[in-house]
Amino acid sequence: MKEHVILVDNDDNQIGEMPKLEAHQKGVLHRAFSIFIFNSKNEVLLQQRAKDKYHSAGLWSNTCCSHPAPGETTEEAVKRRLKQEMGMTCEMTPAFNFIYHAAFDNGLTEYEFDHVYFGVSDSIPEINKEEVNDWKYMSISDLILEINNNPKDYTEWLKLCLGKVIKFKMSVR
Repeated sequence: MKEHVILVDNDDNQIGEMPKLEAHQKGVLHRAFSIFIFNSKNEVLLQQRAKDKYHSAGLWSNTCCSHPAPGETTEEAVKRRLKQEMGMTCEMTPAFNFIYHAAFDNGLTEYEFDHVYFGVSDSIPEINKEEVNDWKYMSISDLILEINNNPKDYTEWLKLCLGKVIKFKMSVR
């Protein structure tokens, strides 16, 4: 069964549905979410995407990201995917939203209205190897350095979102 995404306008109003792969082939704006889990040392939990993902395979990214299914709230999807990918549960708070657009070498395009969520946990992930190859906690300063030194090792959306994550975290201190 094909996984579908929720098509949205620039204000995140639902305007339709489409198979996920088709939405990425056509570069159509759709709803997505990104989760950033921080531990008690304020390190962010990163995942390395599985090597057989249809785009950005093997790249390091934020804790978890995906799309709500039609008929599912973003909050429900956030909890579902964190458990499915990282084997974790924790309280999560909506942080901010942004729209991003990124084209990939394989012809696919991410064009997403991204809902960003933050959580705090010291849990050790129990990763789903079909989704995640590896994980690590890293300080934001080390992550910035790593992205600057090895940008091809990180997902486009992480690189686009990280500045907004830092700005938001500084504003709530």
